[in-house]
Amino acid sequence: MPDGANLTVIGIDGGDLPPGADLALAAAEVVLGGARHLRSVPVPPSAACVELGPVEPALERLVGRRGVVLASGDPGFFGIVRLLRERGHEPVVLPARSSVQLLFARLGRSWDDVAVVSAHGRALGPAVNVCRARPAVAVLTAPGAGPAEIGAALAGWPRTLVVAEDLGGPDERLTTLPAAEAAARDWHPLTVVLSLRDPDAVPGRGWHAGGEPVPPGAGWALPDDAFGHRAGMVTKAEVRALVLARLAPRPGSLVWDVGAGSGSVAVECARLGAAALAVERRADDAARIAANAAAHGVDVRVVEGEAPAALAGLPRPEAVFVGGGGPEVVAAASGADRVVVALAALDRIAPTRAALRDAGLAVDGVQLAASRFADLPDGSVRLAATNPITILWGTRP
Repeated sequence: MPDGANLTVIGIDGGDLPPGADLALAAAEVVLGGARHLRSVPVPPSAACVELGPVEPALERLVGRRGVVLASGDPGFFGIVRLLRERGHEPVVLPARSSVQLLFARLGRSWDDVAVVSAHGRALGPAVNVCRARPAVAVLTAPGAGPAEIGAALAGWPRTLVVAEDLGGPDERLTTLPAAEAAARDWHPLTVVLSLRDPDAVPGRGWHAGGEPVPPGAGWALPDDAFGHRAGMVTKAEVRALVLARLAPRPGSLVWDVGAGSGSVAVECARLGAAALAVERRADDAARIAANAAAHGVDVRVVEGEAPAALAGLPRPEAVFVGGGGPEVVAAASGADRVVVALAALDRIAPTRAALRDAGLAVDGVQLAASRFADLPDGSVRLAATNPITILWGTRP
């Protein structure tokens, strides 16, 4: 196992080096870092300078030698410390200020309500879905996953971006603009992006870093009367509970609610941290969905139009609930990893199963027949049956 006592990780933020950094550098036999970091510190002439490219060969140079690794900001925050620990090192870490700290200091804004996500070396989709779902999100970016790509992916969601370029460097600049405008500009390769639903909002006093994980309320599968609806057009709580279990909404995912009616499924998915998009053909129901989302303190993007045509051009979801529409709607939505369909009519079961299977999904299902308590005049209760609903779901192997 490598000797952790011989390895120091130094954070760099454009200001003075952290206390102890000069001593660690003076004693180093090997110094690893990006080219700009190596230029910014006093590397002793006797030390070997290794510019970080492929990580594994560079780390091999540390074995059996007193080494220093240079990294941006706080190396323990989405940084190289994790990789070093995975390789058996136990480094001494001398952190600088993280880029996220610097961004919010420049803005003069508290950030305990802000979700922080990384698109560096990862797929951009999960980070964008958190921006779609949450009112305040900071994104650590990378080439190909920067302000322009984030701005383009947020089309349809009203968001303002604060783009911080070269924080702590000679080209530092902060720009605030609508997400759509960010998509049409070129940016410095070193950026941090802040996505805001309301750039002027002052966050409430919280207790959980990143904001409330779920809006306050009684769990999930909320009572039917928690949603405004038209003449009972709401997915019943018992059905909704199973639908949510099969959709598996979570932070970083996008869920469509097609034929959304009241939007109860979309709202519940948003309450559980997913980005949610509701498709509804009736204008009055579309307005009702927006009102239900606002009442529960979550974001749901509402697309007014009739499926399957209304689905064209929408961002790819991880999961889809089809509450209204025939097999052609199911087929149009079946590019997702999970598709859940609720059916009241028995003659739709076979063609819906066929549509799911034709899309390469493994299909299963169940019929739910629930009976609810109903009060009797003498104060006792009886069981009142609800309409049986068949729930089919397809999952991509």
